[in-house]
Amino acid sequence: MTDRVLVIDDDQALAAMLIEYLNERGLAASTRATAAEGLAALEQHAYDAVILDVMLPDGDGFEVCRRIRARSAVPILMLTARGDETDRIVGLELGADDYLPKPFNPRELLARVRAILRRRGSSAPANDAPLQFGRLEIDRYARLVRLDGEERALTGYQFDLLCALALEAGRVLSRERLMDRVKGAELEAFDRSIDVHISRIRAAIEDDPKHPRRIITVRGAGYVFAKSQDEDRR
Repeated sequence: MTDRVLVIDDDQALAAMLIEYLNERGLAASTRATAAEGLAALEQHAYDAVILDVMLPDGDGFEVCRRIRARSAVPILMLTARGDETDRIVGLELGADDYLPKPFNPRELLARVRAILRRRGSSAPANDAPLQFGRLEIDRYARLVRLDGEERALTGYQFDLLCALALEAGRVLSRERLMDRVKGAELEAFDRSIDVHISRIRAAIEDDPKHPRRIITVRGAGYVFAKSQDEDRR
């Protein structure tokens, strides 16, 4: 089945170029020029990925991202006209899966879209039994995370990042190693992107995100998923 991609961007020339480029490469892409039109399209149709511009004529792309993420786990790639790291961090904190500053190479955008689609649609692992760490359950087959039986919301990127850590519990993984495991070495990420995602994961699975017991920072080295956790402590 062809993956459907929604482009929300008011730059008509850019949007037309993207639609043609993506459609020629096997995706079913369509476009909306405003925040309102984009949100309405997502209500009416099922999409496999969203390319979302930060600057829209009737609203803020960050707010659109927040509203999408509140009701859907559809992968989101944000476009920003400014190469401002703060914009990128805000987008990631709101639940975006990736970002790309303008101007960009269409080939890079296509590679990033395909990467988030692969993460969303990755096949079940050979051993698909859920990973269990006390009160925390990571179901790789269903791509769900539960704490005390309650589902916790993570983006596709964050879920894969958590799995990469959990599958090597007790082993320190550097930021570079994590990016290679989850995103692929060919796609670069700015220095703080992993830290932002880890912060979001902690907010979802830690009892006290400011004093984490599951994902521990090892200063100067990276992160480690704790093998044993004080599960009785609330």
